[in-house]
Amino acid sequence: MAVVDLIMPKLGESIMEATILKWHKQPGDPVKMDETVLEIATDKVDSEVPSTAEGVIEEILFNVNDVVPIGTAIARIRTGATEPANTATAPAAPAASSTPAATAVETAPAVAVQTEAATARPAMNGTANKFYSPLVLNIAASEGVSMSELENIPGTGNEGRVTKKDILAFVEAKRSGKIVSAPATVTDSRPVASQPAAQANVITTSAESHTPAFTGNAEIIEMDRMRKLIADHMVRSVHTSPHVTSFTEADVTNLVLWRDRVKKEFEKREGEKLTFTPLFIEAIVRCLKKFPWLNSSLDGNKIIVKKDINIGMAAALPSGNLIVPVIKNADQLNLVGLSKQVNGLANAARSNKLKPDDTQGGTFTLTNVGTFGSLMGTPIINQPQVAILAVGAIKKRPVVIETEQGDSIAIRHMMYLSMSYDHRIIDGALGATFLNAVAKELEQFDPARSI
Repeated sequence: MAVVDLIMPKLGESIMEATILKWHKQPGDPVKMDETVLEIATDKVDSEVPSTAEGVIEEILFNVNDVVPIGTAIARIRTGATEPANTATAPAAPAASSTPAATAVETAPAVAVQTEAATARPAMNGTANKFYSPLVLNIAASEGVSMSELENIPGTGNEGRVTKKDILAFVEAKRSGKIVSAPATVTDSRPVASQPAAQANVITTSAESHTPAFTGNAEIIEMDRMRKLIADHMVRSVHTSPHVTSFTEADVTNLVLWRDRVKKEFEKREGEKLTFTPLFIEAIVRCLKKFPWLNSSLDGNKIIVKKDINIGMAAALPSGNLIVPVIKNADQLNLVGLSKQVNGLANAARSNKLKPDDTQGGTFTLTNVGTFGSLMGTPIINQPQVAILAVGAIKKRPVVIETEQGDSIAIRHMMYLSMSYDHRIIDGALGATFLNAVAKELEQFDPARSI
């Protein structure tokens, strides 16, 4: 008979903790392999945690509404048991001794900061003893829903919890004039995503007590929890990797004209829209095979060159934030397969149905800043990767064309590409060579290609 720890899973590169929403199992309950044990929520994904072993729940280490760092043991399962254990049915309060002495290296800093504030964290994040998931808080903040309005929304979730569907219905009714908002008071002027001081200390420091005085006309808005996590991830990346960014441009006229010609037939035949993203990924994959160091990570003084090519792509969430779902083994997919993966992950991101595994294991990231009309950008590396490539908006421009008959000026579809890379292992020569190779792949696109 053995006892197995159920660990809070890693839910994405930038997610360092999750909130427990509901326990489906209690101490003494039998559990099968992959059976749901509990539901959790993060700033990006609500998910179920399956059992990693078959047996009986020995002990529950955290309560509902507790915020738990990833890599932390949240329950214990006794395997090889034929009878339920005679244990208390109430979940045990989290204790310092229940936290493992060490977690994965990449999560250790977050655990060290969060443990100190864990006991001071209030159980609920609403003023009326109601729990709101990070997703609901983010939507409320982005849509200007005050805390008093949020508390009056009837919830259809478990135990009356306000779900994404509930708050979106409220926002729609408010926009259509069916609901009239009450005038905001001075005490309710902060955005709903503002967190209690103890919770904010999970990521921030005591610097909040040194807030500078403003003499001009200004509005002070505290960052919501998701924005704090994103900020922490970005700062950590810049502090970890010395960033260098290279730029180039590509004439993508053949690619644009080909897509315009075949996209209706492609959608009719495959049932999928043909966007530019899978075409960009195709070019990146070919070049990663030629330059494998761009598909690597750094572990101390060791360079880990990844054999699997898993391309992350930035996708927008309903809250306006971005998440990076990952296309696994992109080098083994044809254009149809890439299109299905790209569209499926993008739709899952927009509807908040991404699974934890969908955001893990990326080895190289593509971000399309052109979606927002930007010509180019200087993206920040998605740790622990060593490079990220950004594609800008495709614009028609007059350019010089070299032909056998001489130079001429023509209207072409042009696009800027930029790539930030880790200068510890990727030198300027390699980075620029790879970036220009991607541009050349796009420029040499076969306009007579069949679908």
